[in-house]
Amino acid sequence: MAGLNRVILIGNLTRDPEMRYTQNGNARTTFSIAISTRYRDREGNLQETTTFVPIVVWGAQGENCANYLAKGRLVAIDGRLRIDSYQTEEGERRKIAEVVAGRVVFLGGRPTEAQAESPAPSGEPDEPQAAPSEPQEPAPAKPGEEEVPF
Repeated sequence: MAGLNRVILIGNLTRDPEMRYTQNGNARTTFSIAISTRYRDREGNLQETTTFVPIVVWGAQGENCANYLAKGRLVAIDGRLRIDSYQTEEGERRKIAEVVAGRVVFLGGRPTEAQAESPAPSGEPDEPQAAPSEPQEPAPAKPGEEEVPF
C-alpha cells in the first residue's frame, strides 16, 4: 500500500536559523516557525492558537536559509513529517516531530535592519508600498455634495 507524507506550512520564524555541518560536510539548518489559527468558540468569542513547528533544511538550501532568513520572517515550507524517538539518560522514551523541508520559499519581502529588530505588527505590510504609476480616480461625491467641474 502506497503512502503519502507531505506537509505544506506558512508561518513566521520564531528564532534565527542555526546552521551546522555534518561530518560529511553537509549543511543542516534548523529553525522553528509559528503558525497562528483564529477561530470562534461556542460563545462566539474570537480565539487564537499558535502551533510551533521545528523545521530542518539540508544542503545548499539550508545554507541559503541560514544566510537570508531571520526571526520574524514569513516563509512557506513544503516538506515531509519526520518523527524520531530516543531514550534519555534516565531511561525515558521520548519522541520528537519535525518537518524536513524539501522546498523553502521566502515570503514577505526582504526585511530592513529596523524591521529585523522589531517586526511590523500583524496586518501591516512588511515594506512600504510604492506609489501607483497611474493617477487614481477621485472618490465618489458624498450625498449632499456637488461635483464642481473645473
